[in-house]
Parts: sequence; structure tokens; C-alpha cells
Amino acid sequence: MLKKRFLATALTGVLALGALAGCANKETSKSDVGANGKKTVELSLMLTPQWKGVMDPTEKGADYDSFFKYAADKFSKQYKDYDVKVKVEVVAAEQRDELLNVKLNGGTPPDIFFENTFAMGDYAHRGALVPLNDIVDDAAKKDIDQKYWDSVTFGKDVYFYPFSHMPGTLAYNADMFKAAGLEKYLGGKDEIKTWTLKDYETILNALKKDLPKDKYPMALYALNNQGDTWNLAYLRMFGNKFFDDKGNIILDDANGVKAAKWLKKIYDAGLTNPGAESVSSNDANAMFQNQKLAISFTNSVLFNNAKADMAAGKAPKFDIRLANIPSESGDPLTFTYVSGAAVFNTKDKIRIKVSKDFVKFFSTDPELVKASKNGVPVRTSVANEFKSQNPLFAAYDKNAKYLFNFTGSVPGYSELRQALYPELQALLTGQKSAEQAVKDYQKNGNGIIENARANSVIKQ
Repeated sequence: MLKKRFLATALTGVLALGALAGCANKETSKSDVGANGKKTVELSLMLTPQWKGVMDPTEKGADYDSFFKYAADKFSKQYKDYDVKVKVEVVAAEQRDELLNVKLNGGTPPDIFFENTFAMGDYAHRGALVPLNDIVDDAAKKDIDQKYWDSVTFGKDVYFYPFSHMPGTLAYNADMFKAAGLEKYLGGKDEIKTWTLKDYETILNALKKDLPKDKYPMALYALNNQGDTWNLAYLRMFGNKFFDDKGNIILDDANGVKAAKWLKKIYDAGLTNPGAESVSSNDANAMFQNQKLAISFTNSVLFNNAKADMAAGKAPKFDIRLANIPSESGDPLTFTYVSGAAVFNTKDKIRIKVSKDFVKFFSTDPELVKASKNGVPVRTSVANEFKSQNPLFAAYDKNAKYLFNFTGSVPGYSELRQALYPELQALLTGQKSAEQAVKDYQKNGNGIIENARANSVIKQ
């Protein structure tokens, strides 16, 4: 055992010396100076598949790395300080965390990662990212709604530069509404309709009365942690803020319990699909597309995919429209997944500086920000420019004032997701009362947050 350990240690030392020698050779290499006489700085940029092409997936040779290769070339041509070369790598979403952990443990993180911030928040808490406050100017703050900045801010610092987003709402089958005599509750095809909670209950009960026995008014699911964001919204319907100012769960109050009781009430009344405790969000989405549900959850990608499937004949055609999640106060609830770039702390001051400059460049350049139309733009200016092509851009932009930060930017959120659905299952099956389910979720959830907070570099 000692011999093996000695060999491993020796080998590690040899590799380390080799790496240092390689770095030394690289620093003195003439290849570090480009033909233009400027020192060469090489950056690595990783992303999960976002959109194909620079501005549009119909472009010749469009691929997931096209935008960033184009942006890097444009940046390098105008950048005065260094000759910048950017290596762009697309990685599968399911491989992201494993790959990043290997790189972080090995001391070789990428310089930049472009991703949904919901999936990357824990890296900010781990101290793996650097703040981006110094590259955010007043023009960006004015053009991008504060609610988007809230979702990329951890503690007092911005860790992701908002580029585009994927808003979550409800979707409803307008044909089913019409058949049930609910025309007055319909919104326009390019509108995100807002209902009061009283209106919503009227809608659900009217649909139940009209629909055949094998179809249901509203989607409800609690099989796993997927699609948990809509369930988090339902738990806020009666005014509970969910997190306090210190990032602790505060669901166990009268409003939180009332929301849990409401979910149980509509479930027992048959206003949702049965067996929600064993139904996944994917199951619910399929049921909605097959017209087994009148109202379901959606986001901008799922909504566009549903319409594309109908147009291609892959799914039954119906009049699909959008609505906000209602609340007792009358102010609707909505949330979003913001995508943007983060800069990793490589411990290399020059690479960090150049990485920040590149992130600011493609996140603010008047031409490049237009690529956000491939998702939903966070910039009001871009939403307005392209609203004639996609009128929902204006509706989503107007809806930003109703957004809530569903993660609370708390440490350990990825693990926190695992604590919610077991309590929802216990609530729906009657194993726990609303009071008990909410209390247990709060206790378990705060335990997760507290453990993660102990290892977080960010203090709220």
C-alpha cells in the first residue's frame, strides 16, 4: 500500500513538474506573440447547445458553436490589448457538471461558460466564478429589466451577464375553453392572459363539467424534481414569499399552508389529472399535446415546439395560447430561466480580464445581441426590434415585472429540488396534512441550505 502511495505521489510530482516546465516553455515561446505584435491570449469557452447559427438556424453550416466563433473573430479584430484566440466547445447538458468538476479539481476550468444560470448558480457559491459587476454599465441596466439582474445576482454581485431567457407560464387549449362557454376568459393569440384566482377556479370547474371523463382541466405532477418551478409558483399563490432576506425558506406560514391546501383541494375535486404523485412533467406535457388536459405548464421552448409539432403533423392541432399563473392578490406569477455567460476564476489575471472584456463585448454589441431572438431577448430594445416577427417578445417583455426569482439564489439549490416533490406526493396522497408537508419541506430544505451555506463564499 505504501509503495503504491509513494509511486502515485512521485508520478503526481513528475506530472506537476512537467506541467510547470510546459508553462515556462509556453511563456517564453515566440508563438505567444502574434503577427500583429500583440501577445496572444488563448481562451476556452464552453456552452451547452443553445441555438444553431449566428443569427438564425437556417444559415448555411449553422451549428451550436457558430455564434461564439463569429463573436470571437469580431472581438479579436477590434481588441487592442491582445491577440485573442477563443476555443469554443459544445458539451451535452447532462455531461456539464461532471466535466466542470473534473476540470475544477484539476485546476483547469474553462475561461467562460455560457449556460442557463439556474443550472450554474452553485458554481458562484463555490467561489469558482468571478463577479462581473465591473463590466455592467448603466446602459445595460436600463435596457435589461431589474428582475433579470436579480436572477443572476448572488449576494451583492452579478455572476452572469444576461443574454436571453426562457420564460415559464401556463398554456391552455382555447378550443376546449370555447366548447365550455369560456370565451370571455380567452386572451389574444399574442397575449399572456392574466386571470384572477377566482376566475381561474371558475374556469377549472366549468371545464370539469364540460370535458369527457378521460380529459381533465389542469395538469398537476409530482413524480420527480423536473418541472418543479411551476409547483413553486403554486405555493406562492397566496402571497408567501418563500425565501426571507437571508435566503431561508419561510413557507411554513398561513399563506404557504393555504397554498398547499388549495393544491390538495383542486386535486381531490378532480380538477387535475389523477395520480399526480406518479405523473412527471413530461407526462403532463404529452397529455396536454394530445388534448387530454385543457391547461398545462409551458415555457417559450416547449410552446414553440408544440406549435412546430402541430404544423408538422406530429401532434393534434388546436388553438394553443398562454396565461400567467394566477394569485389571490390579482398580480400574476411568472418566472424565467436566464441564459448568459459566467467567467471562471482561472487565477490568471490576464485571462480573466480578457474573458470579461469578451463577455461584455458579445453581451452588448449592437449586432450580436440580436442573436437573443433565437430564444427570448432580455433586452427591451431587441424585443421591440423583433416584435413584428414574434409578437410574444413584447408580451414577455411586458410580463417581466411579474417575475419572481424561483431559486432565491440560495446555496445548494440543485439539492434543494430533491426535497420538494416527496412532500408534494405525501400531500396529494393524504399521507401528510398541508401543515405537516409544508413544515417538513421547510425543515429539510433549510437543512440543505444551511449545509451548503457553510461552504459558500457568498454571504446574503
